[in-house]
Amino acid sequence: MKIGWIGTGVMGFSMAGHVQDGGHDLYLYNRTQKKTEGLVKRGGHWCASPAEVARNAEIVFTIVGHPRDVEEVYLGEEGIISAGGMCHTVVDMTTSSPQLALKIAEESSKHGIISLDAPVSGGDLGAKAATLAIMVGGDTNAFERILPLLQLMGKVISHMGGTGAGQHTKICNQILVAGTMIGVCESLLYASRLGLDEQSVIDVIGKGAASSWLINNLGPKIVRSDYAPGFFVEHFIKDMGIALDEAAACDLSLPGLSLVRQMYIAVKGQGHGRLGTQALMIALRKLNGI
Repeated sequence: MKIGWIGTGVMGFSMAGHVQDGGHDLYLYNRTQKKTEGLVKRGGHWCASPAEVARNAEIVFTIVGHPRDVEEVYLGEEGIISAGGMCHTVVDMTTSSPQLALKIAEESSKHGIISLDAPVSGGDLGAKAATLAIMVGGDTNAFERILPLLQLMGKVISHMGGTGAGQHTKICNQILVAGTMIGVCESLLYASRLGLDEQSVIDVIGKGAASSWLINNLGPKIVRSDYAPGFFVEHFIKDMGIALDEAAACDLSLPGLSLVRQMYIAVKGQGHGRLGTQALMIALRKLNGI
């Protein structure tokens, strides 16, 4: 198939590569063209705008940074929706606003295009290994049609309901990640203060009731002070902001999430917005004079 792909960052590059490896012809756009070069060398086609991607591809996937980027890619002057061409289905895999997903679906339908929201979880490691969890909202028949493509990128793929349901499910994911992440950091901070071997602590508690993907995968990075991004701090702050906005809209108080977001804002304020989410430890160490 002719597949459009917009967004070849930390996760998008690997995800697009799996689709390409599945035998599909890729039409690519990224604001920084250089980040598409590896895919172009393997036979992908560079396009100068999201509109050009849509004019050449049957199905267009997007995974960009912020809701404002999603809106520009879909609804901007050189966006996907008004481009015409052969595009009949669009799939936004960005973690974005459920309300924006509804707006895109409404505008898409006016042009005969079906829109799905399909955010992912698993970070750069899951993207590279094609083991992502993918949560999808939108038309059931469209979901079933694109399922073989999603299976090239992920292992756990679920249709969660109508438009926006994928984004709402990803909000649940990010709320849980936020609470777990501060637990991971504080646990290792305590181990460090008491002189315990932090990796040995991970080896034990990572196999018991406290086991989580974060302690077992990001815990060792924290021990090594490896803050290279699998998922950017600044993007996680965005996700938590969306979650708090949606919670407020349904009169729900999430004090734990609010606290963790403030801690991450401190990390960004210290100049670490482009580090990985495990960089929360930097702020906690500074708070404790370590």
